[in-house]
Amino acid sequence: MLGGISIWQLLIVLAIVIMIFGTKKLRNMGSDLGGAVKGFKSAMNEKQEDKGEEKQPESLTDQTAQKDAEFSKTKDQDKA
Repeated sequence: MLGGISIWQLLIVLAIVIMIFGTKKLRNMGSDLGGAVKGFKSAMNEKQEDKGEEKQPESLTDQTAQKDAEFSKTKDQDKA
């Protein structure tokens, strides 16, 4: 039992839905829903790829170390 709903109750509801909408309309609705889910997933993957291509900001310690190294190079060049 799934939360008080038996398999027989689910089958009865499914039979009623098939009688109301028909199999062709249900098939079309299923394919439309599948296409929408596929489009959503591809859009999410594209967005993640776009984020991955952007340059990640460096941490503060990396920026400080890089500036110190550049300063040392210019200071050494000034001495020469």
